[in-house]
Amino acid sequence: MSIVHQTDKRSGITYAYESISHWDKEKKQSRSKRTLIGRVDPKTSTIIPTDGRCRHAATRKLDSKETVVAPQTARFFYGATYLLDEIGDMLGITQDLKQCFPHLYQQILSLSYYLILEDKTPLYRFEKWGSLHKHPYGQTISSQRVSDIFAAITEDAKNAFFQLQGNRRLEKEYWAYDTTSISSYSECLRQVQYGHSKEDATLPQLNLALVFGETSNLPFYYRKLAGNIPDNKTLCHLFETLRILNLKRVKLVMDRGFYSQDNVNDLFKRHIKFLMGAKMSLSFFREKLDVIYDSFRGFEHFNDVYELYYHTVQTQWSYKQQRPNKKDTLLEPRRLYIHYYYNIDQAAEDEKAFDRKIASLRQELLSGKRQPENEKLYAKYLDVKKTPKKGIKVSAKEEAIRLAKRYYGFFALISNETMDAITALEIYRNKDVVEKAFGDLKERLNIRRSLVSSEQSLDGKLFVEFVALIYLSHIKKKMQETGLFKTYSLQGMLDKLDVIERFETSGHRPYVGEILEKQKNIYNALGVPIPTSL
Repeated sequence: MSIVHQTDKRSGITYAYESISHWDKEKKQSRSKRTLIGRVDPKTSTIIPTDGRCRHAATRKLDSKETVVAPQTARFFYGATYLLDEIGDMLGITQDLKQCFPHLYQQILSLSYYLILEDKTPLYRFEKWGSLHKHPYGQTISSQRVSDIFAAITEDAKNAFFQLQGNRRLEKEYWAYDTTSISSYSECLRQVQYGHSKEDATLPQLNLALVFGETSNLPFYYRKLAGNIPDNKTLCHLFETLRILNLKRVKLVMDRGFYSQDNVNDLFKRHIKFLMGAKMSLSFFREKLDVIYDSFRGFEHFNDVYELYYHTVQTQWSYKQQRPNKKDTLLEPRRLYIHYYYNIDQAAEDEKAFDRKIASLRQELLSGKRQPENEKLYAKYLDVKKTPKKGIKVSAKEEAIRLAKRYYGFFALISNETMDAITALEIYRNKDVVEKAFGDLKERLNIRRSLVSSEQSLDGKLFVEFVALIYLSHIKKKMQETGLFKTYSLQGMLDKLDVIERFETSGHRPYVGEILEKQKNIYNALGVPIPTSL
């Protein structure tokens, strides 16, 4: 008896046959009888029994030299990673990563899945998770290998991914732009600097800038910055990056921290549509408001949805551009819209806080406990007289106090695109998707305190977390739209799906375990087909 291998030319599958030779007396020649025993695994060369072979195995007496290869069976948690697979295909994440990182995209996806599903769990525990879950890479990744993956993520490949993702966004939507600070214990990262912390942390920090689509609620670009760079100094680099990525018809929405005359001039120069918070402390905006101040709180300017008064002023911006080639300065007017808003409740709160401050300053003077940092405020709002008989007398400068309170409760937005004040307000308020994204990055994706020790590791880790953020942002938006948050938390919903299993047996098609009605409803709400056996 011998084992014979034969390849089917149509399917390319190699089969193993049991061949027994015997002498045919009638034909007077040697003949052989072949019996199919299984398929040959192309990787291991082991024989995988077929269904027909298995059915007769129990009734046939085995030859003493014959071996039976038991089928290999595995089970994995599958329901949540399947959800991420489908979302990745839907948003083009998998396709774009494969194009930009042909040798790494599966590892990047698997690490992103882990960050999403294992809330705040450190990456060194991936090995255990990877052995239990069905994920794109299909193998475990050691801690050292994670560092190698991070180091292999290049700037060119990242920029290519940003461009592909940016081109998938709607051309008409505004892109919200903002920065946040990330504290770090590392002493060897060049961009970790002491700066104005948005979290009042005592540690040095680096800053992270993020661009988000307001309609899609999806991020498509981020950049790491030194911790001591103020917001209004970051726009110039953003403009240049958008130009390099060939992203056109850009519309940006930003808070007042990005306001400066140079930035507004640059936005006009590059023909970028923008909506930006303005600083009411500047005389330019106060002067335009003074013209309509007395009639501002008329009923026709009241919005009962947001419970505030509003008014739009069309004015001219004094555009200024240095032209090195012509060795001159271009000065010309550009159309600008200023949207003013007045919140009466906020005005009352601001006024009470101001009065408490004035009372505190007055008490410091009367008690003789002057504070050096308050000297300018003493001089601006209080008169101090000292006589031999009556001692110190402190009185308020009423006119100065009145002027200070005049603009309480007001805030303003500026834009170079025609729109009404309420539309502008809604667009501006929608930019809180960036704030929520920063919360996800710092809390859920475990980046609040950066512990990496090299620039390459940090850059790679930030990119993987950014990819994970795209998935999280899409899921949270769908949960909000479909009301899933009324029943589940984000983690609770993912855990509900994570328990669905997938079974794999060599020689057989994989099949999916039981799926409950509640789990089916979650898939339907998220716009994902229910997983089925292959």
